[in-house]
Amino acid sequence: MGRILSIDYGSKRTGLAVTDILKIAANPLATVPSTGLMDYLAEYFIKEDVELVVIGAPRQTNNMESENMPRVQLFINKFEVRFPSLPIVKYDERYTSVLAHRAMIDGGVKRSDRRDKALVDRISAVIILQSYLESIHYKKQI
Repeated sequence: MGRILSIDYGSKRTGLAVTDILKIAANPLATVPSTGLMDYLAEYFIKEDVELVVIGAPRQTNNMESENMPRVQLFINKFEVRFPSLPIVKYDERYTSVLAHRAMIDGGVKRSDRRDKALVDRISAVIILQSYLESIHYKKQI
């Protein structure tokens, strides 16, 4: 049984989060420069058993794809070529940055630390993954 990894892909940095082995909780993993993401993932997949990748799909409030979606899709295409046996799921990432900032405020993170975009990216990846986990749990309940 492998873990689930989430990706909050950005043009400069990418936030990553991963589940525990039982796939109960999402935990921050790293923030990686997007240019080195594929190499980072290749090394990570050697060390850890990952069975699914969830990637944030950027959408606007009207449910249309955002201007970043073509970049994300390009990454997905490259990912599928490099890691063809690893399934990837697109998951709505609307408001994750806002929720990440709110979580930092609620958690008592200092204002200067809240400006750390790498931290925001990791927390956004956690929010994407935790939301995905909750959605699949909910579907099992129905």
